[in-house]
Amino acid sequence: MMTPRISFDADMLLFLALSFSAIVVSSSDGPHLAVAQSSDNSATTIPVNVGVIVDLKTWVGQMGLTCVNMSLSDFYSSNPSHKTRLVLNVRDSEGDEVAAAAAALDLIKNKQVQAIIGPQSSGQADFILHLGNKSHVPIISFSATNPFLSSIRNPYFIRAAQNDSSQVKAISAVVQAFGWREAVLIYVDNEFGEGIIPSLTDALEEVDTRVSHRSLIPPSATDDQIGLELYKLMTMQTRVFIVHMLPTLGQRLFAKAKEVGMMERGYVWILTNGITDLLSSVDSSVVASSMQGILGIKTYVPHTRNLDNFMVQWKKKFQQDNPSVPSPPLNIFGYYAYDAARALAMAVEEMGTGNFTFQILNASTDVTDLDTFGVSQTGEKLLQELANTTFMGLTGNFSLVDGQLESSVFQIVNINGNAARGIGFWTLKNGLLRDLNPFHTNKYSTSKSNFGTIIWPGDSTSIPKGWELPTNGKSLKILVPVKDGFKQYVTVTRDPTTNTSQVTGYCIDIFRAVIEKMPYAVTYELIPFAFPNGSSAGGYNDMIDQVYYQHWSCGFLNIRLTKISGVQLHIKLARASGFHFQPWSLHKGSDHLAT
Repeated sequence: MMTPRISFDADMLLFLALSFSAIVVSSSDGPHLAVAQSSDNSATTIPVNVGVIVDLKTWVGQMGLTCVNMSLSDFYSSNPSHKTRLVLNVRDSEGDEVAAAAAALDLIKNKQVQAIIGPQSSGQADFILHLGNKSHVPIISFSATNPFLSSIRNPYFIRAAQNDSSQVKAISAVVQAFGWREAVLIYVDNEFGEGIIPSLTDALEEVDTRVSHRSLIPPSATDDQIGLELYKLMTMQTRVFIVHMLPTLGQRLFAKAKEVGMMERGYVWILTNGITDLLSSVDSSVVASSMQGILGIKTYVPHTRNLDNFMVQWKKKFQQDNPSVPSPPLNIFGYYAYDAARALAMAVEEMGTGNFTFQILNASTDVTDLDTFGVSQTGEKLLQELANTTFMGLTGNFSLVDGQLESSVFQIVNINGNAARGIGFWTLKNGLLRDLNPFHTNKYSTSKSNFGTIIWPGDSTSIPKGWELPTNGKSLKILVPVKDGFKQYVTVTRDPTTNTSQVTGYCIDIFRAVIEKMPYAVTYELIPFAFPNGSSAGGYNDMIDQVYYQHWSCGFLNIRLTKISGVQLHIKLARASGFHFQPWSLHKGSDHLAT
């Protein structure tokens, strides 16, 4: 298992966050009650402080906050008799781990929030969840998808979203359907990018697909750096690329791939939902010019009337909250934020009207901020209520399993024009399906016949074989015996005028037929085992010695098996040019060979 890598020391950052809590930025209008309520019950409702930490300079943060506000307003309008009301205390993380940790400390220590919705990124969550564990305050993130963030090790972390690793079986099923035996993983070099790699590698290996190379792209990589990495990939034989990154980097990657000629026939590109779920945020000109023919895994959201109504209301609400910001397209993280806020409101209401207080464990004044941390007296019960909360949300059935949303359905899409077109589905129970017919059998399928029509890169309808002859690949140098007998098996005909040789025969025909069926490129040279004048350079013992000492890759042996007698010499042929050869048993001093 790959261990999570953080760009700088976690303990030091946490120390900084705790020491500089004064940098927290409060929302412009301060804490507010997110509810439209009548005066009849306003005096009897119990306010419950809740924190929200998002990056307000990003469209995901702005969208998420709008969806959280809408969710609470809708929930309390539909349930006016409920006795509790969530009071939102909004903080801007400014896209920084230290600022996010400082915001969490301020909310827990000074506002005594009962839960925190957020933070936005996996890197920020990795810091804040430790504060949640210490204070017994649930940290509910709707967008931190890194699998390394686990509620098993961090019981007060709730992922109101899907784990990135939940899609790896769908990806491997697509690869298996087309028989591709090797793949290259291209991912952003940070916590988000690395989190999925161990489980994705395992899933591919389970279907006999080898990860031939891993290509890490720094988040701040220049176009020239991206181009150099792509040129390196072009020299390899694998033509199946699985990409895991966010749209900001992804659209630059594909613009460069188009420029260097990697969006032509023969190439296969598969996107994780890191880009596919957010495709509407990618520059449409890049999609139309540089992403045609790409396959993608997309989180499946069932189409409902409630979802349609919400999208209409959301556009109005977002424009009211952000009049100077162009309305970004609503995506899966907005749905997750809406459902997360509703789940929290339901769980708090189920707890009743108890005393939402903190216990200060150390009242001394000569202590650090961390030492004076209070512990929520209702945190454990709130965690239990969240685990028991179920309802039909915007993304389908909301239910937490092991502290996170589960998904059993993904849509397989093919990018054509300016959008992604659905070509099939993957379910945990049935594998690849053309549609979600409820009458499907229990049989698990990885058949490509379950896909709709696919337009591949280069506007091709032919399935790419997944490999090409590499520009810098090594050829197998195969020795061919020069002998007088058994010419129907192997014959070497030398042309003295051109000093070249032609190799033919039954063994050669079989070898070439096998090479044609290989699921990857194998280049080779047939080299007669002869002196410059064309005469034989030795027998089978001599040939095997040449291969054993890696002077050549392997050799053809047109032999017959005879009764084994005498002293045997066991030779295990070494790996050559990336291929494995089996052990052979040779009678020393003769030309008899057995396997």
